[in-house]
Amino acid sequence: MSPPTTASTDRSDDTPALFSVTDVSVRFGGIQALAEVSLDVAPRQVLGVIGPNGAGKTTLFNVACGFVRPDTGRLVWKGEELTGLRPHHLASLGIGRTLQGLGLFDRMTVLENVMVGADRHATAGFGSALLGLGRGSRDDARLAGRAREALAGLGVEEHADRHPAGLPYPVRKRVALARALVGEPDLLLLDEPASGLANDEMAELGELIRGLTDRMAVMLVEHHMDLVMSVCDDITVLDFGRVIARGGPDEVRRDPAVVAAYLGEEVGQDRPGTGD
Repeated sequence: MSPPTTASTDRSDDTPALFSVTDVSVRFGGIQALAEVSLDVAPRQVLGVIGPNGAGKTTLFNVACGFVRPDTGRLVWKGEELTGLRPHHLASLGIGRTLQGLGLFDRMTVLENVMVGADRHATAGFGSALLGLGRGSRDDARLAGRAREALAGLGVEEHADRHPAGLPYPVRKRVALARALVGEPDLLLLDEPASGLANDEMAELGELIRGLTDRMAVMLVEHHMDLVMSVCDDITVLDFGRVIARGGPDEVRRDPAVVAAYLGEEVGQDRPGTGD
């Protein structure tokens, strides 16, 4: 598959966005999943995307990852428009991601799973090594070292030689995050990273996300409002596929349209359900 093509685009902002979604619309049959949605992720910023169930959050995340091609609109990365984006292009662009389903390989060890995420730093692709096409042992050792550092940074290096299927779910989530971080991305896309976590684990996750901003930007799609309000610099709110509000946590929390979308509940308190 060919990589996404880019075309230069000008921005007048003094601080240009690292990643932009502009006027993106997506239809699935007769359903309008997204309607002219726009957002910007600034360097070293945590941008949250929230909304009630069915708001279009997952569709937007899938557009950003290249799983879904928008019907209209554009994606801009570091000032250049992307066309033909696909998930396997992300690492080479400097974009990491985690998914709700984790996507770990059960027949590979934790260390090998994380090494897959370090592939952009390899002189020969990790996939080539898996297919027996050869790669130097020195390169393998270097990538393994990177992977172990990523696991250690998340407190799960002790599981490096185990297989993911035998690990508790919160540990597997950290392995998936280590795989996304080992490539040293400029932008990290997180899809509901708090799902399945206890309150203390969620608090640790919040501290981790805030700590990442010294070296990358984060786009966080999440339905746990306490986490979003505590870690995000800016928030974009979706409802029925449209942006209904954007701004800082305090501003969004008080926005009448946001309160109405959440059925009058105080924004910042978790609602039942899993989001979309």
